[in-house]
Amino acid sequence: MTTRRKFIQGAAVAPAAALATPALAQSTIKWRMQTYAGAALAEHVIVPAVEMFNKIAGDRMQIELFFADQLVPTGELFQAMQRGTIDAVQSDDDSMASPTDVTVFGGYFPFASRYSLDVPVLFNQYGLNEIWDEEYSKVGVKHISAGAWDPCHFATKDPIRSLEDLKGKRIFTFPTAGRFMSQFGVVPVNLPWEDIEVAVQTGELDGIAWSGITEDYTVGWADVTNYFLTNNISGAWAGSFFANMERWNELPEDLQALFRVCCDQSHYYRQWWYWGGEADLRVNGPKMELTSIPDDEWATVEAAAQDFWEEIAAESETKRRVVDIIKKYNADMVKAGRPYRYT
Repeated sequence: MTTRRKFIQGAAVAPAAALATPALAQSTIKWRMQTYAGAALAEHVIVPAVEMFNKIAGDRMQIELFFADQLVPTGELFQAMQRGTIDAVQSDDDSMASPTDVTVFGGYFPFASRYSLDVPVLFNQYGLNEIWDEEYSKVGVKHISAGAWDPCHFATKDPIRSLEDLKGKRIFTFPTAGRFMSQFGVVPVNLPWEDIEVAVQTGELDGIAWSGITEDYTVGWADVTNYFLTNNISGAWAGSFFANMERWNELPEDLQALFRVCCDQSHYYRQWWYWGGEADLRVNGPKMELTSIPDDEWATVEAAAQDFWEEIAAESETKRRVVDIIKKYNADMVKAGRPYRYT
């Protein structure tokens, strides 16, 4: 069987060639960017944006894209970018071990969002952009743009139809999501991303809470799990584009603007790719059976998230600012009613 590790090694031979990079002039600005995503997922979440940037920038600037763990492990992405070993990164704060007060909110902060559109609104209209900019400026990194990915669901070998069924399950998930769900008996397991499929096959893992169903099919996890839990602990993954501050400041303003536009294109692509993919694969996907925990039982998990938010907010003034924004936003959405929130 071709493992993801072997696939990545093959892709690492010529990542730039895969992006159809044109011949470079001697003065061409060259950046190296690494994404959190493996090769199959990167084809959707980042490759189109980098191809667009390289095509438009031409011999003025080219970005060489590397996939998950090709240059450095994902957990070392922040340090590598801060040092300048990597010029730019696409990741969530949590996965790249960002040493900032906003790290806990990257990836899946439980129940902060219901839909993917919640994330860009929180950043662009409710003030999270300003907080992220402040925090990353302190550590020599430019936070360029945040956007939404897929919701966080459980994909498991055995069916989950009650909270009791979650107890003792060894689950690969994000640090913050694992911290939250451990109170319900989930056992968070930390493994390299490329080892997850085999770990499920061998029984080292009982399941995964790292994505929605689109990624389960795209990266191969639907081949080793049997059930998909329709309840989720977050409506959308929050991730961002970052760059080394010095390298960012060296760019002419028009190339900075182009990079931002291509980030926005990436955000837009994911909005419809995930939104449509989640629905299509629930209805038409042949590999996973859907299960659900009853709403009244799942409400206890949602209620526990409010206590978790307060626990996080008590840790620092910055975390309190973010939690207060999340609380206000969700309260506004409830007041706005349908279609923003359904009771």
